[in-house]
Amino acid sequence: QVQLVESGGGLVQAGGFLRLSCAASGSTFRFNTMGWYRQAPGKQRELVAHINSGGSTNYADSVKGRFTISRDVAKNTVYLQMNSLKPEDTAVYYCNRVSDARRSYNWGQGTQVTVSS
Repeated sequence: QVQLVESGGGLVQAGGFLRLSCAASGSTFRFNTMGWYRQAPGKQRELVAHINSGGSTNYADSVKGRFTISRDVAKNTVYLQMNSLKPEDTAVYYCNRVSDARRSYNWGQGTQVTVSS
C-alpha cells in the first residue's frame, strides 16, 4: 500500500559521493523502520542501513563510517548519503520498510549505483 521510488543513483569514481532519496506515498500514517538495501551482480540483497521512528540508526560493517541514513518524516522521504565510495559499493540500491522487506513485499525498482576505479 506504500509506494516507494528511489532516485539519485549514477556513475561516480572511487572516493566520490552520492545522495540517494526514497520518496514514499500512499498509506504513511505510521512511523516505520526504514532500510536501504543493495544487490550487487551475482550477490544476494543485503541490508545496508536502517533508521527507526526515533531516529536511531544502524549500519552494515562494510559501510560504517562512510554512509549516513536519515529521514524527513514530514516529507515521507528517506535518504542515504554515501561518501568515500568504493567499487564494491556498485549495486542496485533499494529502500523499503524493514517489516515489508522481511516478507519480500513492496520492493520498488531501485536505483543503480556504479563506482569506477
